[in-house]
Amino acid sequence: MQLTHPARQAVAEFVGSAGLVTIVIGSGIAAQQLSPDDVGLQLLQNALITGAGLTALILAFGPVSGGHFNPLVTLVDWYFGGTSHQQVAIYLPAQLAGGAVGAMVANVMYSLPAINVATNERGSASLWLSEALATFGLIVVIFALVRTHRLGLVPFAVGAYITAAYWWSSSTSFANPMVTISRTLSDTFAGIAPASVPMFVVFQVIGAAVAVPTIALLYPTVKGAPHDTPA
Repeated sequence: MQLTHPARQAVAEFVGSAGLVTIVIGSGIAAQQLSPDDVGLQLLQNALITGAGLTALILAFGPVSGGHFNPLVTLVDWYFGGTSHQQVAIYLPAQLAGGAVGAMVANVMYSLPAINVATNERGSASLWLSEALATFGLIVVIFALVRTHRLGLVPFAVGAYITAAYWWSSSTSFANPMVTISRTLSDTFAGIAPASVPMFVVFQVIGAAVAVPTIALLYPTVKGAPHDTPA
């Protein structure tokens, strides 16, 4: 049976979000096991795999849904007119559900309980600032390319940015409410305690909110600009 276009988009966002979280958590667990005594090497492994995997996922699912895998990307794209109300309504739950499934898959792959609530507290003003800056940068990178007709570069730019942001940001750049929430389900290298999530999400939203007028100022709407937003 052939799925309708909205259904295909929902499936793409679900599978892509699941894949992203599986990559983030799975590579974190693998890094922890392979390099148990070197946190720096663990972070390098986690960053490189996440950046490469995210690039591949956007290339794979971008033609169907835009490859958002991030509620803030969806909402900013909606604000700029690239995503419809209907798409927002199906993308957000698909992303959140996919992220939860991805976390459970990563846990089970490494013989851990499917739901293994994280205990890693990440709560300080420096980390919150880091999340605002990381999210601001991610949104600006994506929409700078979209609004200047360089959609083909988005997967590679996003993958490169996330890899770099793992290192320059003190929070290791979650920059995504879906990923942040999903990482509460794995008490591993990539985990975050549920109590730390609200402020992370608040500052991610702040970062995205500041990015919107910045993008509008630097990249005014160009007639004929594409509306699909892989990110």
